[in-house]
Amino acid sequence: MRMRDNDKGQTAVEYLGIIAVVVAIVLAITGTDIGETIYEAIVDQIDALIS
Repeated sequence: MRMRDNDKGQTAVEYLGIIAVVVAIVLAITGTDIGETIYEAIVDQIDALIS
């Protein structure tokens, strides 16, 4: 039976993949009306808490 190496934690490639996905999501949200809708909803909720 072959011994497996100890794989601990994430590799740099996995971190880069996660960062790429997050950047793609942020760009998609900011480049569409969805981003404005989310922003307005957050601001409305903050206003409701303050008032």
